[in-house]
Amino acid sequence: MTDISSGNAVLLEEEEKTSLEAREFGFWIYLMTDAVIFALLFATYAVLANNSAAGPTSNDVFELSHTALETALLLLSSLTFGFATIAMTLGRSGRVVFWLIVTLLLGVCFLAMEFVEFQGMLEKGAGPEVSGFLSAFFTLVGTHGLHVAFGALGICVMIGQVLIKGLTLPVRSRLVRLGLFWHFLDIVWIGIFSVVYLPGVM
Repeated sequence: MTDISSGNAVLLEEEEKTSLEAREFGFWIYLMTDAVIFALLFATYAVLANNSAAGPTSNDVFELSHTALETALLLLSSLTFGFATIAMTLGRSGRVVFWLIVTLLLGVCFLAMEFVEFQGMLEKGAGPEVSGFLSAFFTLVGTHGLHVAFGALGICVMIGQVLIKGLTLPVRSRLVRLGLFWHFLDIVWIGIFSVVYLPGVM
């Protein structure tokens, strides 16, 4: 009976690993499609960046100091997520939850600053309907912000899973995938800062 039970346990573990590998492969496909979407949005912005239609230009609406602080928050959140991943490899669930909460707070602060930026632009009459430049800007930056919001929601879910289930193999796999997604958003934001904001105020 013991041999049968251990055999079933091994079989279940192998099936679980196979399932997780399939999910990881599916995640990489999703991440590649997301990269294509952002590449298209960057290309669209590059084409429309100078089409202000006699409306506000980038120099009129961008505040580099505000954006620099947004960038610092997001980059710092990537670092804290890295700390959560390290804590996961050490099996310290309490530290994982702590660093995930810190990451979540930094992400929410980033989103709040982005909301303030959008609101300020709208109050200046620089909405997405004004010109091709502003349409491309709001679409690119807004899409990134939406991804960060979903990432923050994912962090909330992972905090709950770590607290309830512990650092099981499926939880670890989900946490690693979420970390890759979060770091990917950091890379995209660096691209936005370099392609959109910096040239816009130079």
